[in-house]
Amino acid sequence: MAIHKKEEFTQKEQDLAAFAKALAHPARIAILKLLAQKNECICGQIVDELPLSQSTVSQHLKELKIAGLIDGSIDGPRSCYCINWKAFEKFMGEFSFLFNKMKLQNEKACC
Repeated sequence: MAIHKKEEFTQKEQDLAAFAKALAHPARIAILKLLAQKNECICGQIVDELPLSQSTVSQHLKELKIAGLIDGSIDGPRSCYCINWKAFEKFMGEFSFLFNKMKLQNEKACC
């Protein structure tokens, strides 16, 4: 039986992994690019721009929202989403710190 060991990692490691996982699909990258271009987007407009069904786009939006990368509101039949820039700034700083730390540690390595 498999044992779930997620708890063995720090919260920061878990958060960085969740952020990376949310970005790990080309459709989500495309959605984020659309949101950045328009600064706010109605879900139907996203569906019109991408070669995906409404339900697939909604699932990707849900994953981005769970990860905290986008904010959204529902106003009747309209769903509006925008990028959560504070979350991106936070993770950019944490990834930068992580990569710089790993680079410094690797400079002492032999390969």
